[in-house]
Amino acid sequence: MHMPELKSEPTPVSLRKIVAIFRRERGLSLQQVADGAKIDRSYVHRLESGDRASPGVRVVQALDDFYEADGLVVGAWLLEQEGLYRDRYARFKAAEARATIQHKYMLAIPGLLQTEAYARAVLSADPMVTEDDVDRLVVERMERKEILHRQPSPHVRVILDEVALLRRPSDLAVWREQLRHLTEAAQMPAIVLQLLPVTEGVHDLMGGSLTLLWADDGTAVAYVEGNKHGQLIDDPDEVGALRLSYDGVRDKALSPTATLEKLRHLLEESE
Repeated sequence: MHMPELKSEPTPVSLRKIVAIFRRERGLSLQQVADGAKIDRSYVHRLESGDRASPGVRVVQALDDFYEADGLVVGAWLLEQEGLYRDRYARFKAAEARATIQHKYMLAIPGLLQTEAYARAVLSADPMVTEDDVDRLVVERMERKEILHRQPSPHVRVILDEVALLRRPSDLAVWREQLRHLTEAAQMPAIVLQLLPVTEGVHDLMGGSLTLLWADDGTAVAYVEGNKHGQLIDDPDEVGALRLSYDGVRDKALSPTATLEKLRHLLEESE
């Protein structure tokens, strides 16, 4: 079967061309494709138009199966999503570097509060990341931490889900160092650290981590992050709604003083 030529680094345009060429080569209308793939016609239109809010992988897989594309459509879509994630994350890091106030709810210990050894252990857990990639990512993560030492330093409030302290690296020395670092960070003037106990039950942010960033001009953005994907949000209404969710989680968290006591207790237990 003839396959459309695909560039080595697909973009939303190349994905659009792939699905459009498959359809036109068969002389099919949008509705005929939708009927054959058992999906809504609007999904086909959105993919062919290069809509950044394109349908999810289920729809893309249905088109791949319908066209008998042997994974070409799905592969191009996945590469597109990876590119979008990199772009969003780059924008997030730029916003983070400019922010004067940061409020975070984290399911894992945030990169800003990780030691080098702990960061290496976390990054090495990804089977798709090479050793060279780990080295590069660790350097990048440590460089990001310089934000905490600039003058004036940003005000950072971190609500850390207790589950992050239950997933420990196999090297106990690495874990002790990380706990010690968290304990020291919790005592820094510009950092407020609060643990959210697992006993507090369900809440509105269980689906992922959230970072709220305020610039010195008062503008705010939010970054919502799941497993290997993230979304940068600048709509004031959406950011406001996420701030309310954050406030609800903060109300359930331990006080900074109780959090520090908990960390000290965990550190003593590890030694």
